Amino acid sequence: MAEYFIAWWNLENLFDIQKSQDRPEWLKKALARELAGWTAGVLNRKVSQLASIIMKMNDGKGPDLLGVCEVENWGVLDKLIAALSTLGRSYGVAHHDTEDKRGIDIAFIYDAGQFTAHEQFHHTILKRSSTRDLFQVNFKTKSDRLLVAIGNHWPSRLGGQYESEPYRILAAETLSYWIERIQEIHGRDVPVLVMGDFNDEPFDRSMTEYALSERLKKKVSYARNPKLLNLMWPVMGNAIGTHYYDNEPAVLDQFLVSRGMILTRSELKAVDGSAQVFVTEEMKTGRYEAPRRFGRPSKELDEDGFSDHFPITMAIEAR
Repeated sequence: MAEYFIAWWNLENLFDIQKSQDRPEWLKKALARELAGWTAGVLNRKVSQLASIIMKMNDGKGPDLLGVCEVENWGVLDKLIAALSTLGRSYGVAHHDTEDKRGIDIAFIYDAGQFTAHEQFHHTILKRSSTRDLFQVNFKTKSDRLLVAIGNHWPSRLGGQYESEPYRILAAETLSYWIERIQEIHGRDVPVLVMGDFNDEPFDRSMTEYALSERLKKKVSYARNPKLLNLMWPVMGNAIGTHYYDNEPAVLDQFLVSRGMILTRSELKAVDGSAQVFVTEEMKTGRYEAPRRFGRPSKELDEDGFSDHFPITMAIEAR
């Protein structure tokens, strides 16, 4: 029986250098002030800091599959993979360039010895202003088993949690629509792994009423519609968040799985109780032990920081 170590991390503004030639003109204008002073040296330090944490995951072996968000382009992902080279893995990248107004995308880094990226899709969220798409990759394991992974980075709470909530509801409806289509194509028991920064918590309406996520396994097992089991509910009682606002912890980063990953007969099965927030001592700061963010030269740069989110991890059994 094989076991796969899965992780997700919002990398907090992993931008290319200030004068990158790979950045389109419209984005150069949009980011001009924000990226002032974002030199190759600062970028390399940011990448090194992120890599130092990723290499500690999975008992020092690194993740088999890592979903990330807030990355600008393929180039910065290549830098991150290069910084992970001492793990001895053959990491590949699945990435889609979105029309987000800040140019930040979702991507997957995967061990090519364990997975192949079989198909890729991006699902547009129909919102008046541009936003991140949902990014779907159909992975195949070495034993030719299908794992559908969907990365999410839902609209932020900027402007107010409830004022911005309708946008996250749109994202949730989009996610649920596509999971239903996936199940129509691949069958009700297709293993679907949803991960991301949802900018809402497991109990919020976008997650429960529109993404159809549940805390009870049986409700997902017996469901006829595309319900998802939210693996982060047990974490809610641990007084730790993945993101902190005014020193208040919130579990914004989550793993959700379809019925095809929780049934007794499932070939790819989420390991019970494996979902957790991954935190090391150097990642915490302050009295309330919030994430130590890296920032940027234009605002609160801390070159000993990492990200404004903690990563989350889980395990999958292959039967």
